[in-house]
Amino acid sequence: MADAETISFPQNRTCPYDPPAGYRGTARERQPVAPARLYDGRTVWLVTGHAEARALLTDRRLSSNRENPEFPLFARRLAETSVRRVELLGLDDPEHNVQRRMLIPSFTVRRAAALRPRIQEIVDGLLDAMVRKGPPTDLIEAFALPVPSMVICALLGVPYEDHEFFEAQSRRLLRGPEPSDVEEARDALDAYFRELIARKRATPGDGLLDELIADRLETGEIDGEQLVRLAEILLIAGHETTANMISLGTFTLLRHPDQLARLRGSEGLVPSAVEELLRFLSIADGISRVAVEDIEVAGVTIRAGDGVVLSTSTSNRDEAAYPSPDELDLGRNARNHVAFGFGVHQCLGQNLARAEMEIALPALFDRLPGLRLAVPAEEIPFKPGDTIQGLLELPVAW
Repeated sequence: MADAETISFPQNRTCPYDPPAGYRGTARERQPVAPARLYDGRTVWLVTGHAEARALLTDRRLSSNRENPEFPLFARRLAETSVRRVELLGLDDPEHNVQRRMLIPSFTVRRAAALRPRIQEIVDGLLDAMVRKGPPTDLIEAFALPVPSMVICALLGVPYEDHEFFEAQSRRLLRGPEPSDVEEARDALDAYFRELIARKRATPGDGLLDELIADRLETGEIDGEQLVRLAEILLIAGHETTANMISLGTFTLLRHPDQLARLRGSEGLVPSAVEELLRFLSIADGISRVAVEDIEVAGVTIRAGDGVVLSTSTSNRDEAAYPSPDELDLGRNARNHVAFGFGVHQCLGQNLARAEMEIALPALFDRLPGLRLAVPAEEIPFKPGDTIQGLLELPVAW
């Protein structure tokens, strides 16, 4: 399926909130499923069409099993580490369904709504601290990262005083840059959660981790190593993605003052604004799968054993799905975006992420009406294309 025009994946963004130009060429030519080349020369199918992405994300002929040797990994640091079972995210049904069902009660719309007063309290406390300290500050360190870190720690029952440790290990795990970084971060997190679980078995608390220990570990439904890996996934996914959305969302709104004015002028616009930011930013760009049977889609045949990578950033900018998709329009109905994925693996924590963003972003701009970038926009560093997209720092003043 490869030819001279095959594009490379992943590529770095040239603007932190826009897809790489190389992906956009494929989408603009309406080749919604086209070949792409990974770092090691392997050719996979890159999906850039919105309808095609939603269809394939619900197709049981695509597997999430990362122990499959054909599963596509698009960073050397990941491909050169030891293969190990990935709970929840790296499982197919029926195993995936069993794990998801045990976790769903903690991530429903109702549970997220019940957490809103606590989220508001956390947001207000962090903004109070920012005001006391005064400008300038790095918004990621002072606000965007602590909000979801404190929330997920409270939900799981993980001591927040350990946040510097697990945030540092999360960075190494997700960004490396070397395979040794990934291996060492895994080992450190494994050891941390083994010790924490042992302490909780001796002295139970009231977090989700405590519930899983009592209801699943002690009953033999899962073993200790499964619980360790589940806890790691929930902790990392629970703070990394939302922290990037809050910081990059803030940057994007500051770069689109007309849309920021709309947000400030209408409390009722907040839910649709959050959905539009999710669509527009698409920070989890690159969902990997491997075909276990042949699939006909968009005029091509994906063969069993082929790797498939779904680009959420280009799928969410598909003109067939969204009029003027490159325009940020906070009043747009963007609820059918694929920023959280789609199908059985759709992000478990999406309701919690929405609640955090719906509270954090309006509160930030209400409390600090003069919020502005403290350095020129082009000087703000952002992340490479082979990890969750976002900013490395966000200097602001007010």
